Amino acid sequence: QVQVVESGGGLVQAGGSLRLSCAVSGSISNIDDMGWYRQAPGKQRELVASITSAGIAHYVDSVKDRFIISRDNAKNTMYLQMNSLKSDDTAVYYCNADVAVRTGVGMPMWRHYWGQGTQVTVSS
Repeated sequence: QVQVVESGGGLVQAGGSLRLSCAVSGSISNIDDMGWYRQAPGKQRELVASITSAGIAHYVDSVKDRFIISRDNAKNTMYLQMNSLKSDDTAVYYCNADVAVRTGVGMPMWRHYWGQGTQVTVSS
C-alpha cells in the first residue's frame, strides 16, 4: 500500500557532498514526522535528523552544521543534504516516515514505514 524508497547514496571522498532523497508513495492520506537514520557496520542504528510536517528539524550533534534535512510535502519527499562528509559518516542510511494510510474503509490508519536503505561510503 505504501512504498518508501531512498536514493542518492554512493562513494564520495572526505570533504565531499551527497544528497539523499526519500520518496513515499501509495495510498497516502498524510505524512507526519519523517527522519533519516544510519547504521554503520557493527553499530546500532542511530537517528541522524528528523523533520516534522511543519518543517521543524532536529539533528544529532555529530552532523549539525554539516547536514540539512528538508521535505517537499507536495511531493511526499524528504531530502538530506550532506556536506563536509567524513569517514565516520559511512553507513547505510534509512528513511522512515509516519504515514496515515487510506484503507478505503473509515479513517486512515497511522503506520510507521522504513525504506530499504542506501549505502553512503566516504573515503579518506
